[in-house]
Amino acid sequence: MITKEKIIEALSHVQEPDLGKDLITLNMVKDITVDGNKVEFTVVLTTPACPLKEAIEQACVNAIKLMVDKEAVVKVNMTASVTSRREESRTVLPGVKNIIAVVSGKGGVGKSTVATNLAIALSQMGAKVGIIDADIYGPSMPLMFGLEGKKPSVTQIQGKNYLVPIEKYGVKVLSIGFLVDPKQATIWRGPIASSALRQFVNDTDWGELDYLVVDMPPGTGDIHLTLVQTVPVTGAVIVTTPQPVALADARKAISMFQTPQINVPILGIVENMAYFTPAELPENKYYIFGKDGGANLAKELNVVLLGQIPIVQSIREGGDAGIPAAVNEKDPITQRAFLSLGEQVARQIAIRNASLAPTQKVEITIH
Repeated sequence: MITKEKIIEALSHVQEPDLGKDLITLNMVKDITVDGNKVEFTVVLTTPACPLKEAIEQACVNAIKLMVDKEAVVKVNMTASVTSRREESRTVLPGVKNIIAVVSGKGGVGKSTVATNLAIALSQMGAKVGIIDADIYGPSMPLMFGLEGKKPSVTQIQGKNYLVPIEKYGVKVLSIGFLVDPKQATIWRGPIASSALRQFVNDTDWGELDYLVVDMPPGTGDIHLTLVQTVPVTGAVIVTTPQPVALADARKAISMFQTPQINVPILGIVENMAYFTPAELPENKYYIFGKDGGANLAKELNVVLLGQIPIVQSIREGGDAGIPAAVNEKDPITQRAFLSLGEQVARQIAIRNASLAPTQKVEITIH
């Protein structure tokens, strides 16, 4: 006879591969029902982007047939609830589960392209996503999202005015580029730029988000310190190209987040412009900037290589036209590369939330 207790016992032998514990211990199994030989239950994954979804589902079916009844008719409902390790009072960004800083040591490595496509990829997998363009002096989100000339609206909540991000491709977007003349340089000292970032965080109605991506300016300066002092950052994604000059600066960015005073987990490295593939020779790879520089850096520093993104003409064209690669079905190879990046980042956040303590806001002043 099939019982609920036997189902629980069988599923206690099914491991979540990334988290290294069984589904019952992780409290991922819900709503078990048994009707004769018919068994139905729900497995709540840690992210809608889980790349191991089918493997976990099959493992559940196999466990019940092997350990309970080989004639059982098993229906597994797979759903997801993005994890979070935010345990502070949540007075800032109360509805945001995870905050991802996308950073690079130097400019020109495609950080904003990666941030844009990462946000869209996470959204396409079913997550609620927002993006802050924190590159105050060189905002690019209005162009990359095809939102040039748009202005965010304002709403009142409990008598206070809040900016409302503009939504496109399923992503809530906010950039200083929406608020200043794009033809004029933003000539601001550090404190004013930092104040703008704080407004994007404190005075914006972001609503409920699984992931808030923050596209940081190059380097390690005022804006970076303002972010970690304003919100608890879940983790940082480091973007580099393969050549040594970019890798040297990527090391500095990683070093900044790993300092004891800041202590933000590194989710991994993205090697952008990893190789060139001509459209007419899709199987060929030409390593213009060197081979595996980001991969070797990840191995050296014992962090995850999240992806190797090719340098393809369609990525540049899509970014300039406001049609990012992650939504460009005419280039499925590049689209898949960014969707895979989204899966890997979501996966690393789930692992980070299961294994590390919550990131705290930086309370000290760093000179």
